[in-house]
Amino acid sequence: MSSPSKRREMDLMKLMMSDYKVEMINDGMQEFYVEFHGPKDSTYHGGVWRIRVELPDAYPYKSPSIGFVNKIYHPNVDEMSGSVCLDVINQTWSPMFDLVNVFEVFLPQLLLYPNPSDPLNGEAAALMMRDRNSYEQRVKEYCEKYAKPEDAGAKPEEKSSDEELSEDEYPSSDDEVAGKADP
Repeated sequence: MSSPSKRREMDLMKLMMSDYKVEMINDGMQEFYVEFHGPKDSTYHGGVWRIRVELPDAYPYKSPSIGFVNKIYHPNVDEMSGSVCLDVINQTWSPMFDLVNVFEVFLPQLLLYPNPSDPLNGEAAALMMRDRNSYEQRVKEYCEKYAKPEDAGAKPEEKSSDEELSEDEYPSSDDEVAGKADP
């Protein structure tokens, strides 16, 4: 049987070959972002999300950690953290599943068939059960406000050291003298 690191590499390559935009977070293959599009025939169609994926050391024997980076209005997604409540990822994960399953089956199913009886976002769940049309309108508003293609591609508020020290912010001149010259 192949080692977890080989399987991790294989699954990641398979995901990249499946036309998903994948961006590595660091040098390892354990943390990365995936661009995910809302499924057709759903209220989320047209939305694009940046999904953070963390693979545990024991992957594929232990499930990946999946979270939405940009906001989504959904009963089974925590609005603040982006954490996903999905049984197949959290409790019934099997090494038979791979990363492509997550993005081609599990997440689309989550968006197509929300479960308001097991919510992480209680407000979304209550609205969905009380007034389906208002719920769907709120989903569309969130898609328009937070899930445009540029929202998924933008890095979560990171600044490089070059950006932090732009010349415009700190007035200086080569003509200024740091101190008096020794006589």
